Amino acid sequence: MSDIEERLAHAFPPLGLRVTAGPLELRSIGAEEVLTLVDVARDGVHDHETMPFSFPWTDASDADLPSHYLQWWWRTLATFSVDAWELNLCVLWEGSVVGVQGVATRDFPTLRFGETGSWLGRRFQGRGIGTAMRRAFCALLFDELGFEFVTSAAFTDNPASIRVSQKVGYRENGLDWQHPRDARGTLQRMLLLPEDLVRGEPITVTGAEAMRRFVGIEP
Repeated sequence: MSDIEERLAHAFPPLGLRVTAGPLELRSIGAEEVLTLVDVARDGVHDHETMPFSFPWTDASDADLPSHYLQWWWRTLATFSVDAWELNLCVLWEGSVVGVQGVATRDFPTLRFGETGSWLGRRFQGRGIGTAMRRAFCALLFDELGFEFVTSAAFTDNPASIRVSQKVGYRENGLDWQHPRDARGTLQRMLLLPEDLVRGEPITVTGAEAMRRFVGIEP
């Protein structure tokens, strides 16, 4: 971490989080990472005929995607608060940027849960990376950040995402409906408890203590 990155992490602890687990690394998204993520997304995330996301961000044109993605990144940083925060970490596999793993919370000091979400560049799919990154991230949430349960959701026409959740230990938790492309889609909601987490490689974490103080878990 450079001197500037260390100073930024000191001022804003979410920027100092780093998790490693074998060939996997989860780290805060900086300027270099966000630009690389745009390139990964441009190379493709899913078939155009389907939309796995409730907000169809991948429908942006090739020209608009960089500005839209940068706006999303800045917005998640600017709106971060103790009561409602979103943590998104850049995923690296064997040193290459491959996607994003995140969680969104609300009323966290009281509710102590969040909903996980992620995306993985299409050329990196089918190699077990999606399962590994979710396992490591959920271990971070339960072991280091005080989460008592975690939720997720995937459209029923996206069985690969549902299988990842099942491999991590999530259980089915009812249905919901969204319309990302002006057509109704059925969401399978999922729930993960700490005792159900199917762990992967042991994780090593840096920056968790400062993060806990920042979100009000520790005085």
